[in-house]
Amino acid sequence: MQIKDFRIDQNLKERTEHRTVILPVACYETTITQNIHGHIPLHWHDEIQFVRIVKGEAVFQINEEKFILRQGEGIFINSGCLHMAEDRNESGCVYICLNVSPHFVVPRELYATHVAPYIQATNLSYLYLDSYQPWGKSILEAMMCIHDCIQRKPLNFEIDVSMHLTCMWKNLIMNCFQLTYDPSEAVKSERMKQMLSWIDIHYAEKITLNDIARAGQLSRSECCRYFKRILNTTPLNYVMDYRLQISLLLLQQDGSNVTEVAYKVGFNSTSYFIERFRKSMNMTPLAYKKSKMDA
Repeated sequence: MQIKDFRIDQNLKERTEHRTVILPVACYETTITQNIHGHIPLHWHDEIQFVRIVKGEAVFQINEEKFILRQGEGIFINSGCLHMAEDRNESGCVYICLNVSPHFVVPRELYATHVAPYIQATNLSYLYLDSYQPWGKSILEAMMCIHDCIQRKPLNFEIDVSMHLTCMWKNLIMNCFQLTYDPSEAVKSERMKQMLSWIDIHYAEKITLNDIARAGQLSRSECCRYFKRILNTTPLNYVMDYRLQISLLLLQQDGSNVTEVAYKVGFNSTSYFIERFRKSMNMTPLAYKKSKMDA
């Protein structure tokens, strides 16, 4: 079952519980454009994630890096890393997403040695899974086996899922690079999350650059550099885009109207909200609301 509405808390941490009834594992097919936002918004979670593109192509961003993934390719996304995805060239991108608690990939006695160093490494935000490499192909095939197990639920499928996960993790760590932990990089990541968290809480209020910088314990110039490097935008442009994204959710609620939504997301002028919405979505807020009501 695809998650179409990514619910995130004030820290941009995804609130969706990734698990079956028994296992701390979730595996589902995602069509990017079917998400309520039209893309997979920026978020993070404690679970590690494996992705395999089964149709089309997508632009993924993990922390500050962007890259294209095409059909048959895959990626590992580490715990706690900010990431998002957009369909590329209207390809109708579909991917299989496997989210797993890091504590489940090996027995508890092996976690400190065989998992924790990889989860904590600051130079391992992601790892490309090459289907032309035997180890990458093995991981991607195991993903599909897990997906099939969870869909069909044959007898004792939980054991099969656990076995596949352990093999996937062994393949990944045996073909990983030399790990490093840079405290300064860890601090940068945390400060970025603090600023995004502050915006999530205060987006409906008047926001200045000083406010955002203060939330990350940074100067104004450093704050701007963080947003430029990681999100390729300015702090205040991010706030504008964030408000518009929230407005998409509110406009789809029964009984909502454009003026109320404008003020709820922090605009003090309905006409300016309509202007910015039209520029971003190529339609007015009212037209967007009607299109969703008629869908």
